[in-house]
Amino acid sequence: MHASIRLDHRLVAVEGEHDVHVMLELVAPEPADGAARPPLRVALVLDRSGSMGGGKLEVAKRCAIWLAGRLGARDELAVVGFDHEVELVAPLRPAGDPAVRAGIERLHPRGQTNLSGGWLEGRRALAGASGGGPRRVVLLTDGLANVGVTDPAQLVGLAASAGAEGIGTSTIGFGQDFDEDLLTLLADAGGGNAHYADTADAVPAIFAREFEGLTRLVAQNVAVEVRPAGAVEVVRVLNDHPSQAIPGGVLVQLGDAHGGERRRIVLSLHLPYVAALGPVVACELVLRYVTVAAAIEERTLTLPVVVNVVSAEEAAAAAPDAAVVEEVLVLAAARARDEAIRLADGGDNAAAQRVLRDAAGAIRLAAPALPASAAALLAREADELDLAEQLAAPAGYDAASRKRLRYASQERRRGPRTG
Repeated sequence: MHASIRLDHRLVAVEGEHDVHVMLELVAPEPADGAARPPLRVALVLDRSGSMGGGKLEVAKRCAIWLAGRLGARDELAVVGFDHEVELVAPLRPAGDPAVRAGIERLHPRGQTNLSGGWLEGRRALAGASGGGPRRVVLLTDGLANVGVTDPAQLVGLAASAGAEGIGTSTIGFGQDFDEDLLTLLADAGGGNAHYADTADAVPAIFAREFEGLTRLVAQNVAVEVRPAGAVEVVRVLNDHPSQAIPGGVLVQLGDAHGGERRRIVLSLHLPYVAALGPVVACELVLRYVTVAAAIEERTLTLPVVVNVVSAEEAAAAAPDAAVVEEVLVLAAARARDEAIRLADGGDNAAAQRVLRDAAGAIRLAAPALPASAAALLAREADELDLAEQLAAPAGYDAASRKRLRYASQERRRGPRTG
């Protein structure tokens, strides 16, 4: 995996304190042509509660059967159906086994939503899989967790613990009545993807994207340790990836990486008073991941983050790095959406609209000073924020609008970007 570091201000003035943004850019290699990929183990966990009637479950079943047909001879699939009860309708077995399709076809809508029980059964189905290769629970639901474990923090903790064991979680929210906060957090904690299907027509493309991503997986359990030097402070990880304090720094979990993906992770660092000229190591970034290929290997790469301490005049004359500025603004737009949701949920739609309008204004103010490609991307982002402002209006803010805001934020904070 190729890794590079950029700073918005690599030159900082002597005899002063500074806040700098550090961007780690990761580019995952393309899978080798003709190389045999490791077998996939997938547990499809399908909501069959009463709300999935009216054709929703039939669409999900068709997509599940399509997925079973697309998986290879070495791949394995388990299928779980859940309402207030949980049923392992097809234990983990080769995807082409007729029992898999038979299990899918006999699902029908009924009961309430034991989301935790369904997810746990999917995890259990994958836990005993032998050999290497990716393991992924794919959870599809259209409702709220109202039976079994319903506490979001506990559910997210379970997904995180499964991720640490090599079992990822992707989620598909279907319709307008599910909990988008929970499903995005589950995917984040499980190192997978969060998808939103506002209509039945959107579901097949989501299954196709998830399948393609799994077949192009090149690295799992990608993580970055941030080890600040001396009195340097890690202010925050702007992407809001799952993170935790570790001795000497912060561990940031990035999940899986697919061939050709580009990930950008931005940190905000505070540098204390610097009294001497010359290069200074502000921190180290330690990248760790497990390759997914014929040979599964753990890889580690250590990258120093170096700033150059110069005179105040020289530092003031240096232009900021346009790519880092672009990413910081995009992530600020994601946080603006999250804040707008919080405000609109509390009934202050005017303040929510103002937050989005201010974010769009900040982007439009900064964009003209950047190269044309960055300026064009940011212009589109500002236009998207204008649309988001309309979604946050009292007359427009509903369940669908909230989901559009949340998944737009998710895409910008976590979504991989192809190079």
